[in-house]
Amino acid sequence: MITEVEAYDGEPDLACHARAGRTARTAVLYGPGGVWYVYLCYGIHELLNLVVGPPDWPAAVLIRGLEDCPGPGRLTRLLEIDRRLNGAPASRASGLWIEDHGVRVPPRLIVAGPRVGVDYAGPVWAAKPWRFRIDPRAVRQPAPARRGG
Repeated sequence: MITEVEAYDGEPDLACHARAGRTARTAVLYGPGGVWYVYLCYGIHELLNLVVGPPDWPAAVLIRGLEDCPGPGRLTRLLEIDRRLNGAPASRASGLWIEDHGVRVPPRLIVAGPRVGVDYAGPVWAAKPWRFRIDPRAVRQPAPARRGG
């Protein structure tokens, strides 16, 4: 289950990779939503994003954490994701997709805050509360009922 994400919203968003316009690296962000954007961060970590904007609007959501796997670099290592997935559809055909399992998280258990590691974007953009985390209490499975014996 995805438990933490960050939003990036177009060229005006100074934390978005598309802030300088369309480049070879960011071209996938300008395509239709529903494809993966995978890039190398700090020369070490492959990071996974889902493109969510309409064509020509470079918006994406960084997948920052999964249940029992915090951190975007850790999750891509766990799932063996690399840049070969860049531009692939978020569908079974690519081998990586998102499913709705009907889990409903009460809004009170969703925590919004500033994005991580984007101080270079300046105080206005770095402070945007566009990082969303699910309180761990929302994803804990109840202990199985014990049977008497």
